[in-house]
Amino acid sequence: MIFTPDLFLNLGAADVLAQTASSASIGSDINIIEAFFLGLIQGVTEFLPISSTAHLKVIPVMLGWGDPGIAFTAIIQLGSIVAVVWFFWQDLVQVVLGSWQAIQKKDYESVDFRLALGIALGTIPIVFFGLLIKLLIPDYDNSPLRSMVVIAFASIGMAFLLGLAENIGTRKRDFEQLKVRDGVLMGLAEALALIPGVSRSGSTITAGLFIGLERATAARFSFLLGIPAITLAGIVELKTVLVDGIGNIPIFPLLVGLISAAIFSYLSIAWLIRYLQSKSTWIFVWYRLAFGVMILAAVWGGALKNI
Repeated sequence: MIFTPDLFLNLGAADVLAQTASSASIGSDINIIEAFFLGLIQGVTEFLPISSTAHLKVIPVMLGWGDPGIAFTAIIQLGSIVAVVWFFWQDLVQVVLGSWQAIQKKDYESVDFRLALGIALGTIPIVFFGLLIKLLIPDYDNSPLRSMVVIAFASIGMAFLLGLAENIGTRKRDFEQLKVRDGVLMGLAEALALIPGVSRSGSTITAGLFIGLERATAARFSFLLGIPAITLAGIVELKTVLVDGIGNIPIFPLLVGLISAAIFSYLSIAWLIRYLQSKSTWIFVWYRLAFGVMILAAVWGGALKNI
């Protein structure tokens, strides 16, 4: 379980507390090398369009480490939150101050006001649908809907959608041409990340390409749009961990994982935006496709349990 928008499915504190108690002993076995590597996985996959939920669930199991535990993953993902806020700090300050000035001047066509309103409205869908699913499926986190096979098919499905967006997207609009409706449409796409394996950044970047945004613009706005969702989910999980405690997890590996996640989150954000300024998303299309097929093969071959 991770600090992505997927965790809006887990806003029921009772469910998280019950799982935390059972996973704390697993997290206590994490050594420094494993902690660093798990932080690397979290940092890289949180913002690349390949799904951090899927990778943090599949890779540790395939390496024989088992589930690192809710408490451990919840804490190291604070690093991703810090990284994205740090990277976009100037943008956030500009949007907030610019929006306030626009409201005072009644200049509702200003770029900053449109960005702020788009982000605000775009955050509503993932919160709404996350809470709705939580009410309709109380034990969703342990349901077959979050199994390895579902992750695999979600990864493959999003690979096809991203490839289609690459083919038909016009990629004509830059950051200055963003509209409020772009935030709403990408926010609706962001809600798809409630399905494990979809990827919050993957769904929003794909939507951005479909509505004609340049690749780098789609990625940049995807990250800005994700800040409220990631932060809200992070606060919920942190509160749960603080209430229940971190069990027997050694402090030093925990710090190593946290710092590793922060560093690699920052680097992945910077790299992706720069990469998409001149290159396509096809590398992620093929990766997602291969990743999904690999999971299916491992499950059907008995190497992975479909849990």
